Amino acid sequence: MITQQLRKTGNSYVVTVPKEEVDRRGWQEGQFLAVQLTELEIRPVLSPELGAIVDELIDEHEDALRYLAER
Repeated sequence: MITQQLRKTGNSYVVTVPKEEVDRRGWQEGQFLAVQLTELEIRPVLSPELGAIVDELIDEHEDALRYLAER
């Protein structure tokens, strides 16, 4: 699966195909392709080490963080 971002170019929108993928599949410029598009939601994932640091900071500063969240 290729994940690309939709971009505006002039009055159109484009999704690019990386050169490596074109080369791998042996596609040529001008060739017609069928494309199936699906909306994708990307969420960042913390590494376990960073997650542990965040949890520790939240525990240490919970009152201050709750105060800021209510402002």
